[in-house]
Amino acid sequence: MRQPAITPASPPTPPTDAELPRLYVPEEVAAVLGCSTWWVKDRARRRLIPFTRVGRAYRFSDEHLAEIIRMHEERPAQTPQLPGVVLEPTRKPRGRQQPQTSAPTVRLKARPPRRMTKSQFGTAA
Repeated sequence: MRQPAITPASPPTPPTDAELPRLYVPEEVAAVLGCSTWWVKDRARRRLIPFTRVGRAYRFSDEHLAEIIRMHEERPAQTPQLPGVVLEPTRKPRGRQQPQTSAPTVRLKARPPRRMTKSQFGTAA
């Protein structure tokens, strides 16, 4: 039997779970976040959430998932409170306010389509 030209320094060790991170597929991330798989893939494609790309597939680690949650977290607004001062609650602005202009509004009138103004067919022969 022939001897190998170069002997290995140490026998190969199988990778342990501590070395390699667990990667999640978009379906698993969507289930954890409570959203659609399409949303996860679309945000990754547009580079709005962190991800790892393996070939053409999106994969997400635990750190990616935690960062996505932190990115979309909303905190209440903190206002500095002065002792003895009571602040009135702020109102949300109304969705659509009417402009304060005195100019009359002009109604636009649509013109008839071109096919109605010209005859489609030539004269009878």
